[in-house]
Amino acid sequence: MTVAAPEDTLLDVLIVGAGLSGIGAARQLQQRCPGKRYAILEARQAMGGTWDLFRYPGIRSDSDMYTLGYRFKPWKGAKAIADGPSILSYIRETADEADITRHIRFGHKVVSAAWHSHDACWTVTAERTGDGSLQQWRARFLYVCAGYYSYAQGHRPAFPGEESFRGRIVHPQFWDASLDYAGKRVVVIGSGATAVTMVPAMAATAAHVTMLQRSPSYVVTRPGEDAMAARLRRLLPEGLAYAATRWKNVLLGMFFFQLARRRPERVSERMVGMAAAQLGPGFDVGKHFTPRYKPWDQRVCLVPDGDLFRELRDGRASVVTDTIERFTEGGIMLASGQTLPADIIVTATGLRLNMLGDIAVSVDGQPRVPAELMAYKGMMLNDVPNLVLAFGYTNASWTLKADLTAEYVCRLLRYMDRHGHHVAMPRRDASVQPAPFLDFTSGYVQRAASVLPRQGDRRPWRVYQNYILDMLTIRHGRIADGVLQFDMPRGAPMQRETPVTLSGEVQS
Repeated sequence: MTVAAPEDTLLDVLIVGAGLSGIGAARQLQQRCPGKRYAILEARQAMGGTWDLFRYPGIRSDSDMYTLGYRFKPWKGAKAIADGPSILSYIRETADEADITRHIRFGHKVVSAAWHSHDACWTVTAERTGDGSLQQWRARFLYVCAGYYSYAQGHRPAFPGEESFRGRIVHPQFWDASLDYAGKRVVVIGSGATAVTMVPAMAATAAHVTMLQRSPSYVVTRPGEDAMAARLRRLLPEGLAYAATRWKNVLLGMFFFQLARRRPERVSERMVGMAAAQLGPGFDVGKHFTPRYKPWDQRVCLVPDGDLFRELRDGRASVVTDTIERFTEGGIMLASGQTLPADIIVTATGLRLNMLGDIAVSVDGQPRVPAELMAYKGMMLNDVPNLVLAFGYTNASWTLKADLTAEYVCRLLRYMDRHGHHVAMPRRDASVQPAPFLDFTSGYVQRAASVLPRQGDRRPWRVYQNYILDMLTIRHGRIADGVLQFDMPRGAPMQRETPVTLSGEVQS
């Protein structure tokens, strides 16, 4: 049985997710649109999203906290590359300072959202964890801050012979806090951000840790502390020092990304050379740290203060580049014939992407499937009214785009109030040609081709992955741009457009 929510009122905004994006969205909504009635539905029993979910050894950011932090709240920690508990504390502090926590309904997993044109509002159904009961919430505006990957499932390929392995197999997304790896032989399967984080953290107490990779990734050292940020804090007021450091890191990140795109051979040579310098003579950098792809075709892995290279250099960890033939009783046999002994195997094999938190979305009874739609400014979907999703950058900090999105939502709400509008919906012209949402070759992106929406070949349908271009478009661009349509007649059903296609086939 489905029942109305205890607060049986029509909300102005319903936010889905109480992670980094959701708390930031609520803070900006309170500041820029005071008086708006809102609530946050969070599926788990705690806020923090990623930073509460992941508990594996060494969990940390792979972006600096001056850009991963909110624009409106200076990061005060000493570490620029911060650990997970520190980031979680920062999120909770933000919520407490603005009294956001009382707006959160924990243990409410949103399963469906239905738009009804006759009353211009969303009816959102949430399942309560524990008793499985359903509650319905009504809101004028739906703001999905649920991230982009499944909390229920990671990417976990099956390996031949797993059942014969006598040790423990664990996925980082579902880390067992009671797992004791001290003095144990550990193999970490993977070469991405999770693997390069776990290997040095576990090597401190394990007998030995081996990073087993099918192919190498670009791995770059970055100082754990930002020396310029520390100097600026001594010289300038806190807010000004934070803003200056944030812009410095934004511009440096954009510069190196553009350099990698324009001079990939030079940048690749430089990054591989930096790894070689840290690992010392005799290490086969060509085999283990020279990727087959160009820099920033996949996300670059950051290691603070060279911790991964230090553990490899000192022999507490090693890296093997090979493919898995099968698991054995005592470890992993590789295609080369080499056997890696292991007591514990960690499958750092990646994430499983989803969109809109796997919410079943419909408009006037017609399903809206993200993969069949096109993203407007990277945050709304064509033919879906009064819905915004937070989706950050792949080549920079997630929060940079999430902050801009929250600003835009507030601008849009104020514009609609001034002009007496109730509905805002992007309309796609048939001449706008579709392209993949993300220009990335990473496995987790390629596996999500049937999940992600598309982008278009022109603004405002382009997904730039560029903070300055987005800032000009989102923060300063016109709301009434001719693409965003306002207020259809009450009772008129929304007509479903032909799904977005690539190569002439419907992507679903």
